[in-house]
Amino acid sequence: MHEDMMTRSVHDHAFIVIAEFRVKPGAMEAFLAAAGDDARHSVADEPGCRQFDVVRPLGEADSVLFYEVYDSRAAFDAHLQTPHLARFRTAFPSLIVEERPVRFGERHHP
Repeated sequence: MHEDMMTRSVHDHAFIVIAEFRVKPGAMEAFLAAAGDDARHSVADEPGCRQFDVVRPLGEADSVLFYEVYDSRAAFDAHLQTPHLARFRTAFPSLIVEERPVRFGERHHP
């Protein structure tokens, strides 16, 4: 029981990152492929990355949102140094119309 409480408290205050992009016409497939590579490797290769969802908001055909959950700000900072993020950063500028400001938060309830 104590271990469950410890794990829960770590996740209850997880560091949240929300990134949003508007994708160029005809570039969605390539953008989603690059985003999927980053998301898969983030969860598989980074111990501090708990979740990385690539979301297409309903009613917004050109938009993609990333919802990322990290154990801490330090875990996110480590993500910024990864080879998979470097690949994404190389690929995405030619595929987007706009990158909206990244938002950060702290999760208080799962």
